[in-house]
Amino acid sequence: MGYRFRRVWCGLVLLAALGGILAACQPETAVPTLAVVVAVPTAVGSALPNANLPATFTPGPETAVTSTGDFSAAAPLEATPTPTLGPNLPTSSPWPSRTATPSVTPDATVTPTRYASFIPDLPPSSELGPSKLGIHVVRNNDPAIMEFVRRSQPAVVKAVDDVGFLEEVKAVSPRTITIGRLSARDQSYAGVPEETARDFVEYQLERYLANPYVDYWEGWNEPDPNLDNMAWYARFEQERVRLLASYGLKAAVGGFATGVPELNEFELFVPAIETAVEYGGILSLHEYSAPDMTYLYGDPLPGYPAYPDRGSLTFRYRWYYREILEPAGLVLPLVISEAGIDGIIGGRPGPEGKGWADFKEYWVQQGWADTGEEAFIKQLNWYDNGVRQDGYVIGFAVFTAGPIGQWEEYSINGILPELADYVISQR
Repeated sequence: MGYRFRRVWCGLVLLAALGGILAACQPETAVPTLAVVVAVPTAVGSALPNANLPATFTPGPETAVTSTGDFSAAAPLEATPTPTLGPNLPTSSPWPSRTATPSVTPDATVTPTRYASFIPDLPPSSELGPSKLGIHVVRNNDPAIMEFVRRSQPAVVKAVDDVGFLEEVKAVSPRTITIGRLSARDQSYAGVPEETARDFVEYQLERYLANPYVDYWEGWNEPDPNLDNMAWYARFEQERVRLLASYGLKAAVGGFATGVPELNEFELFVPAIETAVEYGGILSLHEYSAPDMTYLYGDPLPGYPAYPDRGSLTFRYRWYYREILEPAGLVLPLVISEAGIDGIIGGRPGPEGKGWADFKEYWVQQGWADTGEEAFIKQLNWYDNGVRQDGYVIGFAVFTAGPIGQWEEYSINGILPELADYVISQR
């Protein structure tokens, strides 16, 4: 979790004092994805040189992982089968764009436009295939979590640190794709990226090998490398993919936060995508919005035309695929490994709040549904209908079941039975 929307507003403040003018530049609280985007170069791979990046590193043998622990007796595991995805992506009909509420301009003042939720007419589920809704789990601390898995047979389950229960997930729902992530000690863009990747894998390798029921391992959580560090991060991810492959393991590369990276930054990540494709890996990223999941859906990225079925927060992934990956022939599977509502997005309309439950009353007022729970599930249905149109999407994990500490405000434990009912209804 967490957002790294990078935006700095610089303004000129004019002060009339003794006929002088004082210029000032002031940073402002970040808002989602409105920074000017540099146009993507016409050819994929035309990355600009990075003065901060170490010299090109020649990787050692694929099995060369130096460890402080004794893993010499650990035999490489059998590779987890790649999920079967149809090579032909379904053609999606454009979704209607949000109808703007007209601003009212009185004689002397401008009245701000009140935000109105875009509440879509949902297409028939029979045209879209099974639901791709799954869950994110911080701790397997509630029987409702495994009951959800047993009943719904979800597309994906992601676990953080507490990954052992994924063995039970596979036992009761063998087709569920499992994603694991272990907390990282450090996420600094320092040193030679390949060496940093080796240290990272070395530190976590024992737990990887002890949990063969994880289909794909994520690395860093929500990095935001920007133009200065994206080439470094791509090399880090390339080496991590190769190292995991040497042990029969597969990687989910990226792990980007909501609203990042920009398109010109993502282009510098293409080498990592190429390596992931070579070794059977996938892409993972996070998509949140607030005050509802449709906020900024249909809005363009600066410098690009608007499309009715893309957004700058939810469905941002379509920009990466349609502008970069599809033209390059690099359409790899995608898991949205965190999705839902997060009120910490800056500059948004609506009430204060963090997790989905903080917005229940607001959604009822907006007309989403008669109850906040129904309103949230309707938004997840809307998002589900979208990702089901994209054949490369394995699924999305609603944040979060089994929360602890600060994540209690995001808990979905209480609505897991209703989420299972929804998934079953879409078959």
